[in-house]
Amino acid sequence: MKNKRRYFLKTACAPVVFSIFGISIIESCSSGDDDDLGTTPSPGSVDNSAESDQDKSLSIDLTNSNFSDLGDVGGWMNYSEEKMLLLRINTIEIRAFSNVCPHAGSNNQWSHSNSKFTCGNHNRSFNDDCSGSGLKLTCYSTMIEGNILTVSR
Repeated sequence: MKNKRRYFLKTACAPVVFSIFGISIIESCSSGDDDDLGTTPSPGSVDNSAESDQDKSLSIDLTNSNFSDLGDVGGWMNYSEEKMLLLRINTIEIRAFSNVCPHAGSNNQWSHSNSKFTCGNHNRSFNDDCSGSGLKLTCYSTMIEGNILTVSR
């Protein structure tokens, strides 16, 4: 009888635990570095599976009502369609940053105050000055000509 109980516990407990807690127990143990598992390119190969955010520029018409938050100095927005945070520094400068948190990878819960962007997913803050060392948001080059903002990634 003792061996049957041990066998039952060994075979039945794991599936029961996983069905109770679901996939979240597996995801909570993830390091987050496995986004490209199995897709490591061989040396010299080119990955054409997805267009990179790097090596392309984006033109934004600042007169478009979607960008009205950038009209005033200090105004900012999470331009989630392009994975960017945009911040009006002064009348001739808008800074652009990646909106992907370098700590946790989230990109949809941002706030800005006291010269810092804060990830609402875990409350980690990042300076909005495109300089410094350590963990920071990727900063893109920008240029304003008239009402057109060009962001180079």
